Amino acid sequence: MTREKARRRLQRLGLNEDAVETLVRHFEDADRRGKSGHGLARVAWLEAVDFDPAARPVRLVAEDGFERWDGSGALGYLVLEEIVRATLAHPPEHARVIVAQRCFPSGVLGYWVRRLAEGGLVAALTATSPRRLPHPEGGPPLTGTNPLAIAIPSSAGNPLVSDVSMGAVTYGDVLSGQASPEELVPFGGEQSHKAFALAVGLELFVSSLVGPEHGAVLVVARPEHDLVREFRELAAGRRLPGD
Repeated sequence: MTREKARRRLQRLGLNEDAVETLVRHFEDADRRGKSGHGLARVAWLEAVDFDPAARPVRLVAEDGFERWDGSGALGYLVLEEIVRATLAHPPEHARVIVAQRCFPSGVLGYWVRRLAEGGLVAALTATSPRRLPHPEGGPPLTGTNPLAIAIPSSAGNPLVSDVSMGAVTYGDVLSGQASPEELVPFGGEQSHKAFALAVGLELFVSSLVGPEHGAVLVVARPEHDLVREFRELAAGRRLPGD
């Protein structure tokens, strides 16, 4: 799908120009990074999602070390976009925990933390999703794929970005036909109990702060050391997370 076709289809959903551009930029970045299940192909999925195109996220609590946001019916992409913009405009003195309730879908979490790292902040972000992963022993889905993304800024200008979903494949891969629903299990093969444990821990961590609806938790801090450049030298040119 071309950018212009995606824009037209998103406009027909009633989204304003800023929201359309936010979504297109996110999808294009996903496609560039080989995450096509989260790319422009997602426009068709959004056309089947029930959301209020006029809704805007609301910041309910604004303290230097803690913020709480409510998605208020807006797409999670747009909630996180607003949070990232606000955080870069007014970064914490030291560190801040940001809780976003009613925030779904959240897209590629690495996209959001990368922008924060490019703005000079260490960032870690996790988010919940519908129950899609079964227990390693089988049975019905018990938890979401619940990704975790971490970004560390670098004085060299290329932050290190780790972004891992707890599924062997992503739901985006299933939606795009790159994987079957049966492949949506915790990653790790014989060690899949580790991914399952992380998925459960992250789900209950987020849910304890946002409630039963899907949400996200972001932690940002000002770095006190610059170690990414040294780590890249240690890796001797090998591809690192986020490259």
